[in-house]
Formats: sequence, structure tokens, C-alpha cells
Amino acid sequence: MTGTVTAAELERAGAALATESARFAGLGWMRGTSGNLSVTLRSDPLRLAVTTSGRDKGLLRAEDVVVVDADGAAVPDQPRPGPRPSAEAGLHARIARVAGAGAVVHVHVLAPVLAAERWPGGVVLRDLEMLKGLGRGAHDDVVTVPVVANSQDMTWLGDRFEDGFDPATPALIVARHGVYVWGDDLEQARHRAECLEWLVSFTLAANQAGHI
Repeated sequence: MTGTVTAAELERAGAALATESARFAGLGWMRGTSGNLSVTLRSDPLRLAVTTSGRDKGLLRAEDVVVVDADGAAVPDQPRPGPRPSAEAGLHARIARVAGAGAVVHVHVLAPVLAAERWPGGVVLRDLEMLKGLGRGAHDDVVTVPVVANSQDMTWLGDRFEDGFDPATPALIVARHGVYVWGDDLEQARHRAECLEWLVSFTLAANQAGHI
């Protein structure tokens, strides 16, 4: 299969991304124009469909996506070369390449960002049934979600992501910013983001109550 993405492929990806963006916006996780989502269309060469920059994520249309390469740059040989990709597309591409992700969601969920303030070395989750939602064991399995400092430099952020990458932990918290969660497809990535939010909210509340 060539690296060129067809109009039909991009339309399908755009419709799926718009649906998920509306869902996340409804949860309050993509306020204003914040956040971005992507799906992998090709692995060699790497091609991703990424939501465009500066749009209300609750109102995205199927055409509000752009095809980017392994560096997060818009490729010229795409059906709609006009839209501008998110500045964070480079990190989506790095995660897709390193983790082999079929989809990446970047949302601004409050609980993980608060947890990163409390545990900047990583947020530890253990002995919680919802860990199964991340593909981990509910018991006798310690999950540490990595935390990295925020930066506008996607190459630097990508390097920090790779430094702490654990194939068994499909999430990254960017301090004072948001989270990146990935999966085989958009549905799995969303499910994992929802489970992560519950897990971190519980851990924060339990810690504040003195239980952990």
C-alpha cells in the first residue's frame, strides 16, 4: 500500500475523529479549541489523520482533519492540503511510531494534571478493578503513569516520552497540560482515557482522605 491517502479514507477517518471529538467535548475534556485526536492510516511510511488546529472540537466536521507524516508535518500528497495540523501532531506521530498505536487522544482532563502536581515522578495506580481497562491486572500489578514537564517543543516532549515509555502503560501525563492516551483504535483509546480519568480521580481522593 502506498503512502498516498485517498479521499475516501480521509473522509472515513475525519468522520470518526469528529464523532469522538464531540464526545470528549461533551465530557468537558476538550474545552474551547483545546485537545487533538489522531488515527494511523499508514505505518510505512507513517501517515496519520489529525484534527486540525483552532477549531471547536465539539463542532468538528469530517473535513476538519489533515494528513501528517512521521514528524507531524502536513504532507503535500493528500486530498485536502489546506488545513493546518495541530502543533502537537509531532507527538502524536512519535507515539504512533514508538507504541504502534492505531489512535492517539490528547485531552485536557483535570484529575491527571492535578495528580502530576502531587506526584511529578509518575502517578502510581494499584489494586483497582478499573486497571483492567488499561489492559493491566486489577491486583498484584503496579502501574506508573509517566509524567513529563510541559513544553512547546514536540521533539523534546517526544524524547521525554520515549525515555519513560513502557509498552504496558498506554498513557502519558504532560504536567500542567493534559494527557495522551492511545490504543489500537479510537474506541479503545477513548475507553482507556475514560478508565484513566476514573483511576486517577480515585487515587487523588483516596490520598487526600489519608487512605493511600
